Amino acid sequence: MPLTGWIDTHCHLDAPEFAADVAAVRERARERGVVHCVLPAVQVRDFERVRALAHQFGDSYALGIHPLYVQDAVDEDLARLDAALAQHRDDPHLVAVGEIGLDYFVPALCEPPLRARQEHFYVTQLRLARQHGLPVILHVRHSADMLLKGLRAVANGAAPGTGAGGHRWRGIAHAFNGSLQQAQAFVDLGFKLGFGGALSYERASHLRKLAVELPLEAIVLETDAPDMPPHWLYTTAEERARGVPQGRNEPGELPRIAQVLAELRGLSLEHLQAQAQANLQSVLPRCDRA
Repeated sequence: MPLTGWIDTHCHLDAPEFAADVAAVRERARERGVVHCVLPAVQVRDFERVRALAHQFGDSYALGIHPLYVQDAVDEDLARLDAALAQHRDDPHLVAVGEIGLDYFVPALCEPPLRARQEHFYVTQLRLARQHGLPVILHVRHSADMLLKGLRAVANGAAPGTGAGGHRWRGIAHAFNGSLQQAQAFVDLGFKLGFGGALSYERASHLRKLAVELPLEAIVLETDAPDMPPHWLYTTAEERARGVPQGRNEPGELPRIAQVLAELRGLSLEHLQAQAQANLQSVLPRCDRA
């Protein structure tokens, strides 16, 4: 049955920040109209926790090894991911491989050997996604061109007869903040682009312009909770020094983030909600089965 309501396409309910009250956080989001969340794992040891939370709340989950965690991962973790994807292939709550990708923002990850290591983990996980017939959820930070290169390389290795350029992808480029040209390249490969709390900052002029210029059919909504707090939760260093706490981002913030996007594009919330649902279901079709 198609989902009806707001869908947070990327949040980390397994994060330590939610350990004490995760059920209350999820219920608060539901009360605000967030009917579904997608919970990506970031390391192997979190796989079962993410899966359990998705089952507990009727949400979806993805399994993968995040580039920020590659330095602590071992090669055997890729085999463990392969085994977990095989073990849970019939689980309707499992919707993608993720969160995977490349991060060239963190200086240590840009230098050998970690740069080569995260690229190895990324390409191997792309191949696992193709092998298991699953979409991917991508981490994109100063790395759009290399992500695209990897996607094309793995696609071109697909079996003959799978279409122009080999394998066609499905998935989400999470927290996208690249150029319009890069955005179009991801869309052409079969991806939707995730937008979240960063849109709420007036200073994010490039991101806001991108969110307006892109076809609405290319966009999905996310919080990345507890990360990427919208401006109404953010406190400056000076405020924190005075004892003002940083607000905690939660999936329940998604409708207010959606309101920002609707205002930027001059849309009704109803129109945005319906299109965002359709967009998600086109790239993560299993979400309807969870």
